[in-house]
Amino acid sequence: MLSASDVEHFKRAQSENRVIVTQDDDFLRFHAVGKNRSGIVYAPQGISIGEMIQGLLLISRVLDAEDMQGQVEFL
Repeated sequence: MLSASDVEHFKRAQSENRVIVTQDDDFLRFHAVGKNRSGIVYAPQGISIGEMIQGLLLISRVLDAEDMQGQVEFL
């Protein structure tokens, strides 16, 4: 889905009940208008890969799919 739009990525994640991990703040707008059902993990630009992995591991240890529904977690 390299050439897919943000909307296409978002719709696919929702249809497969997957959490979106992104550095694209456009996805935060989907959350702001109430379209975020399966969850978003947002990592700001400039965060290192190591920090991102550590943050994702922590989230995966303390939150399950139900906890992430409709939520945004910031790394």
